[in-house]
Amino acid sequence: MDGNTVFHARDVVKVYDMGEVQVQALRGVDVDLYAGELVVLLGPSGSGKSTLLNILGGLDRATSGEVRYLDKSLVNANDKELTEYRRHHVGFVFQFYNLIPSLTARENVAAVTEIARNPMRPEEALTLVGLSDRLDHFPSQLSGGQQQRVAIARAIAKRPAVLLCDEPTGALDSSTGIVVLEAIDQVNRELGTTTAVITHNADIAAMADRVIHLSDGHIASVMKNERKKSPNELKW
Repeated sequence: MDGNTVFHARDVVKVYDMGEVQVQALRGVDVDLYAGELVVLLGPSGSGKSTLLNILGGLDRATSGEVRYLDKSLVNANDKELTEYRRHHVGFVFQFYNLIPSLTARENVAAVTEIARNPMRPEEALTLVGLSDRLDHFPSQLSGGQQQRVAIARAIAKRPAVLLCDEPTGALDSSTGIVVLEAIDQVNRELGTTTAVITHNADIAAMADRVIHLSDGHIASVMKNERKKSPNELKW
């Protein structure tokens, strides 16, 4: 691994035991992710995108193969080490926002900053995603796109080295989705956070530094965008 490599994965296999049946989600994946880049993982449902992201994020373990975050093996890490890794190094954004309904936007973000080593102030994180005027609104008072931006603010407030986003626009219409992608793009540019975004929407791939196509548990191709588009140039 060189000094620019954040994730190094080789021959990664993931098999799920479903009672009598074994499902092979990843079939020998090799991939590297680099410091500060924005990568889109593209592919149909069932191609292995979420499984790969969950393994990189320490939410799941590879059945076999090598997965390293910087100089740390995620395959050999125990549960306590994986919990520490997730807490201090990784921010997650999912399709559904998972906000606490009884807490304001500020309080939802503060719930994470209270356990982080060097957090942003919640107000700073919410301002970065364009919600400085919604600090004291409850989730029920926010649109879907605003709730997702609160979720992004919550994920980045602990200053993670890595931001992993699984279908972050999946529950949103295209115009709202673009606002959310702009927030992710801004975090990547301003904080230098290594960012991976899962989507099945090929149009979103144009905003990435690199596009990794998955198919049937394999990496089908890796493409570099010579010119990245800003989210507001995307059409879908």
